Amino acid sequence: MTDKMIVVCNGDSPGSIMPSLITATTGIALDYEVYFFFTPGGSKWALKGELEKLGTPKGLPNPVDLFNTLMDMSKKVVLCELALENKGIDPKDCRDDRIVVEGLPPFMMDAEGASMTFTF
Repeated sequence: MTDKMIVVCNGDSPGSIMPSLITATTGIALDYEVYFFFTPGGSKWALKGELEKLGTPKGLPNPVDLFNTLMDMSKKVVLCELALENKGIDPKDCRDDRIVVEGLPPFMMDAEGASMTFTF
């Protein structure tokens, strides 16, 4: 059985999204079942055009490429439903239609038994 790994993006700065994406995609490369959660604080990174504003930070991988890998190979990517009202987000503005909008309880139930959790 593959181990589960949780990654939570809780900030709206590059210092939150880049380690979140790098950690998640590294977990994927190591054959972990990755569950990724955008809190309201990190929700902007789930929206169209936001990662592109970063460009490719010096010495780091391209965030759009990392995000695409995350979407293609992770078990689940969730945008917290609280972000919709709290941040005025319309789900149609998500950068990928595979992002699931749901609350924390269902996410936690899916991710139960994870061997590692990372929050940035």
